[in-house]
Amino acid sequence: MTPPPPPGPQLLGPLIAQLRLARGWSQLRVAAELCAASGVPTLSRHEVSRWERQQRVPGEFWLGWLAVVLAVPVDLLTAAAARTRRLAPPPAFGGSRPRAALLALAQRWLADPGAALLPGPPARSAGAGDDAGRPAGPGLPDCRAVAAGGRAGPVRLAELRRLDDLVGGADLAGLGAHRLGRAVRALVGCGTAARPRLLLELADSAQLAGWLAADAGDAAGALHAYRLALRAAATAGDPALAGHVLGSASHLLSGVGDPEGALVLARTAYAGARRSAGPGLRALLLHRVALATALGGRAGAARQALDAARRTTDAPEPGREPPWLYWLDGTELAAMAGRTLVALGRPRAAEAPLHAVRRRGPRTSAIYGAWLARGYLQLGEVEQACAVAGEALLDAVRAGSPRALGQLADVRRRLAGHGDEPAVRRYRALAASAAPYLPRPGPPPGPAGGRAPAGRTARRPPGGATGCTPTG
Repeated sequence: MTPPPPPGPQLLGPLIAQLRLARGWSQLRVAAELCAASGVPTLSRHEVSRWERQQRVPGEFWLGWLAVVLAVPVDLLTAAAARTRRLAPPPAFGGSRPRAALLALAQRWLADPGAALLPGPPARSAGAGDDAGRPAGPGLPDCRAVAAGGRAGPVRLAELRRLDDLVGGADLAGLGAHRLGRAVRALVGCGTAARPRLLLELADSAQLAGWLAADAGDAAGALHAYRLALRAAATAGDPALAGHVLGSASHLLSGVGDPEGALVLARTAYAGARRSAGPGLRALLLHRVALATALGGRAGAARQALDAARRTTDAPEPGREPPWLYWLDGTELAAMAGRTLVALGRPRAAEAPLHAVRRRGPRTSAIYGAWLARGYLQLGEVEQACAVAGEALLDAVRAGSPRALGQLADVRRRLAGHGDEPAVRRYRALAASAAPYLPRPGPPPGPAGGRAPAGRTARRPPGGATGCTPTG
């Protein structure tokens, strides 16, 4: 008898995979059964793989035959298909395939947290392919290629995290990819005894590489890295780190205008990690949920998530959280709450915490300054909004963070209705003069230590970037 699928909302790709694995079938066997039942001989294993990775959603015809072959109600599959279609990425988002693969993998992890998502030889299993370990997308071989091309010396992971406090993703993403490649090569060549430790190092390196790529404006590259990080963390048996990976990916999707995808990842992260996470990480993941629900227009759910985060902790205790969460404290959590309050249309309550966190450095000031400027616009204080936005723009230049510029783009759109005001004209003049120095979004310009292609990197002003913390 086929075991029932786990309760709760399901996406179609993970649901098909769970039903297939419960029967002990391969993707090839599912395709053969569908061909025999439907009388259509042309369906291949590759199409089943695309369904499971959510690169495609089967239509009514194949949903009906899937219900027959897998012996489940057709309504179960059609409801999951409708839910998957509603999660289609926004038109401006360029990372739809890695996004779909990460959403599917996240639900697979939540359904079976103990599963080894990086089984067998790593170089054959890091992609999002079938369960025989065939890669079906960017994975470990690509990371190894990045590492092979670099000329930089070894960089310790903790040192790279501290560099991220000082330098933006436009300058560090290539180094993060290089560091990830080193972790991949170490795992590929390791023995059994060293594998658990190196899996955690790979997960940590991939999470940081994803964070740096996201800060550099390379959403697709970041999602590929996050997927690898989730596989490694799950295989190593570290649900807290896996939850942090998904929380980071949720933060990325919130920033690129995809609150629905961000909410799925944030809720999955919290559900899968809360039993093993410390209070600081639980509060952080609840803030991810709050922001995604607020941006998605679900005010009640956002307020509930904010209240739950406050009950969890408002000031993480030193030593109770993992080393990769060293940057999280009460000031940062308060600023996250302020950002969500602006998204909920309550800017006055957000003013003090957003001001407080801006003293921490250029990138933090730029990102939270953009939210503060939005809050002032909601209050009708256009001159104050332009002053804060101007400071944030200069801080984005200092930080070298395309992600910070993305936040300011929303402020620029909102200022369009105030074009005749002197403060707006001054801000536009400042933006025009800063344009040659702005960091440009995109993937790393080349292997770490290599030469950037012409036109990839914007000019930087004298003085470079100075102190900034990872911004939640």
